[in-house]
Amino acid sequence: RRLPEPRSDTVLSLGERDAEWNCSIMYAIIRTGGKQYRVAKDDLITVERLPGDEGSEVTLDQVLMLAGDCEPRIGAPTLDGVAVKAEIVAQSRADKVIIFKKRRRQKSRTKNGHRQLQSVLKITAIDA
Repeated sequence: RRLPEPRSDTVLSLGERDAEWNCSIMYAIIRTGGKQYRVAKDDLITVERLPGDEGSEVTLDQVLMLAGDCEPRIGAPTLDGVAVKAEIVAQSRADKVIIFKKRRRQKSRTKNGHRQLQSVLKITAIDA
């Protein structure tokens, strides 16, 4: 069987299709601190420490993907002109991680602890 040829008047670019279908952005995938997070408006996320005081606004511009009602937009590796705005809710430290090393039959053991610095962010807007 032969497939029908696509009609040129129905093929739209991604931006035209999003505008025509009136898509709303529901979530984004961002990268910060070497990790990736799925965020939506009004989400609270805990990330590696970001510079700034509590109540200040930060812009996360490494957006890897936007998705919503329509076709997802995937960056290579990031999307240009897209940013996620967030407010720093708290600057804190994570729970303590215990590092315990023991060498058997040598009376040798060490115990150390570590608390990672972290920021709690509230996502205020996804600017596409």
